[in-house]
Amino acid sequence: MPTAISELTTMRLGGPAREFAVATTSDELVSLVQGADASGTPVLLVGGGSNLVVGDQGFDGLVVKVETAGMRVDGNSMWVAAGERWDSVVAASLDEGLAGLETLSGIPGLAGATPVQNVGAYGTVTSDVLETLTVYDRETGETSTWTPDRCGFGLHRQSVFKHSVRYVILDTTMSLRRSTASDPVRYAGLADRLGVTIGDTVRTAEVREAVLDLRGQKGMVLDAADHDTWSVGSFFLNPVLTEIPASASRAPQYPDPSGIKVHAAWLIQNAGFPHGYGAEFGNGTVSLSTKHVLAITNRGGARTADVMALASHIRDGVKAEFGITLVPECDLVGCSLS
Repeated sequence: MPTAISELTTMRLGGPAREFAVATTSDELVSLVQGADASGTPVLLVGGGSNLVVGDQGFDGLVVKVETAGMRVDGNSMWVAAGERWDSVVAASLDEGLAGLETLSGIPGLAGATPVQNVGAYGTVTSDVLETLTVYDRETGETSTWTPDRCGFGLHRQSVFKHSVRYVILDTTMSLRRSTASDPVRYAGLADRLGVTIGDTVRTAEVREAVLDLRGQKGMVLDAADHDTWSVGSFFLNPVLTEIPASASRAPQYPDPSGIKVHAAWLIQNAGFPHGYGAEFGNGTVSLSTKHVLAITNRGGARTADVMALASHIRDGVKAEFGITLVPECDLVGCSLS
């Protein structure tokens, strides 16, 4: 049974857990959290560990690994336990002849984490397909069924679950389409990979294959042998601004309900941080991915402090060059940028 949190995260970082437990059922998960709350013990829930960076000192409380399991299909609805691996859910939905999740292929982590960040890719976000979810409220002690309107989905991948320890997601139900044809392709890069034009539809299996290929090229499909995937994916959010500084006028920009979204990867690269940058931090144990400048990677033997130092350096460099402050997308526990 692991006590080092580094064994539980895709970045392979984090010191020891004071206590550790595995929850294999929803009842067990709720019971563990209730027991810890009753004794005043801090709780850290860990799923796939793909969006989590924990400090070198570890976590002075109970770390619960979520390993609840189960999937079932009823008509066009697909129920999934929180502990199911997300990409397995996508594959299973296609096997069942259901469409709607294909562009979310290859995203690491567990099903229960997808509503937290309203996970999205290539034109689809979780809230597009979410029908209901079962939530345990640590403040009231109640477990209830939620509809998406309670989740606070909004701009910048927001939800009431993000950066909050109040709620525990136990399962989700998604409303999909019974079809082998994809939704219309919305992204130019995906359309190019498929050899179609934006707005075309293709077989869902083809979309899944193309998305996995595109993510793999960026080091965004987990591979233990590839240090470019020892990361939390995109470390920084794409900033949303009401006014673009003149120095950043050439950056790729996208309309957003609250302003203009700017491509963080462009800002990083054009502030002087190329692929693979950062060998001087942590004596070469940490650097930007050689495939994607938004990913800060553990090259082996890194400490969380090394990652925080490199992330702070990149944030400060982008601020100095463009007057734009990048903020982390991942969850930081027991650590922070300087």
